[in-house]
Amino acid sequence: MGMEPMTVRAEVWPVAADEIGLWLVSGGDAWRSDAVPADGDVHFEVEMLLGEHGVTPADIAAVHSTSWRPDGPAVVLTYMAVINPGGMVFDRWPDALPITADLADSVGKPPVHAATAPPVPRYVDVLLHGIRHLRFLVGPEGDRETAAALDANWRRHLAPLKPALAEMFSERLAG
Repeated sequence: MGMEPMTVRAEVWPVAADEIGLWLVSGGDAWRSDAVPADGDVHFEVEMLLGEHGVTPADIAAVHSTSWRPDGPAVVLTYMAVINPGGMVFDRWPDALPITADLADSVGKPPVHAATAPPVPRYVDVLLHGIRHLRFLVGPEGDRETAAALDANWRRHLAPLKPALAEMFSERLAG
């Protein structure tokens, strides 16, 4: 056979909220790990990625896995890391980019796929899915621990979003 098995990698989208809005503190992309060692732990890899970028354990309000997808020779496990900025996001992360409702409108819907076919999300789709997942978690059927970890800024900025987990791919293929 000779084929290598797929590996597992972690992907972290570090997000924060302040008075102004929601922010991707990494400045435009997720932070990604190398392959997770077989005797390793994915959550530990997430914590290491955050630490490598100056995020301390005290900065982290919540870490939540939101999705997975194949990506070349690896399965990528996606996490949202909710970071407490301790004030205005730009004071600490000057390269942070805003995450707004207009972002979803400006990039359009992801490519449509058949019910038996896998989705092929763009990175922006992964980010928006994660944000909508957080919105779901703060709702009445969400997760109490995660909801309690998100402050008033998060609640205010998430409120206008529709809580959904998989609806981004809801358009039908032309038949």
